[in-house]
Amino acid sequence: MVFMVSLASLSAASSKTAVAIFAGGCFWCTQADFDKVPGVIKTIVGYTGGDVANPTYEQVSRGGTGHYESVQILYDPAKVSYQQLLDIFWHSTDPTDTEGQFCDKGDQYKAVIFYQDQQQKELAFASRKKLVDAGRFSHVATQILPAKTFYPAEEYHQKYYKKNPIRYHFYRYQCGRDQRLQALWDKSG
Repeated sequence: MVFMVSLASLSAASSKTAVAIFAGGCFWCTQADFDKVPGVIKTIVGYTGGDVANPTYEQVSRGGTGHYESVQILYDPAKVSYQQLLDIFWHSTDPTDTEGQFCDKGDQYKAVIFYQDQQQKELAFASRKKLVDAGRFSHVATQILPAKTFYPAEEYHQKYYKKNPIRYHFYRYQCGRDQRLQALWDKSG
């Protein structure tokens, strides 16, 4: 029932809002990164991309469900564009990692852009092409896939970075996320 209410709340978004879904490794970190963005109204961590209905964290983290740890973002396009969200996504992931993101390895931690419609699809592929054409990386492993059913994660994962700031910051530091991002993106503009 929580899934239905949560999904319904985002589906009922007015014409003044839009939805984006990104998988960028650990969803705690991805949520924390997008919650700082002006124009982002709400974020929900969860699972998408697979075919198992109502998966649990334990199922997804074991692998085999086809789901990715993801963040569903409700945003105001008058304040932040989908293109800007894509730029933030790229700069908060390692687009070269074929095995996951940072210290988290496995298909469930791979970076993916899930598009909602043709416009998002075109913008996502154009942003990936721009990254490839820039020649900064020898390859870009990030996938671009059609959005599938999004299943919100358990409540204890929602806003984890706020509920457990010490554990969250320790995890993020030990995982080397910010250090790797700085090495990848410094001086890139």
